[in-house]
Amino acid sequence: MLVAFSVAPNGSESVHDAVAAAVKVVRESGLPHRTDSMFTTIEGDWDECMDVVKRATEACGRYGNRVGLVLKADIRPGHTGELTGKLDRLEAAIEAQSGE
Repeated sequence: MLVAFSVAPNGSESVHDAVAAAVKVVRESGLPHRTDSMFTTIEGDWDECMDVVKRATEACGRYGNRVGLVLKADIRPGHTGELTGKLDRLEAAIEAQSGE
């Protein structure tokens, strides 16, 4: 399962400290992950991922009285390594189309 999520406290002009606290939770979780400018994506089973999202949201919540959470999940039982596997397949498809 892949879960892409973004958390930010509401009512604060600068959110980098709150987001850093959330990303720290992700990094300490031990789950495969990738963070970009908009989302953090983690890979694991349902309970692992939801636990990390919950703890990251709570960490962010310490920086305000309200938190916004955006979450998207790709639930594909029996598949692992999709954090990089999906990108590898995409790059292969782009390369194949370039040769047409």
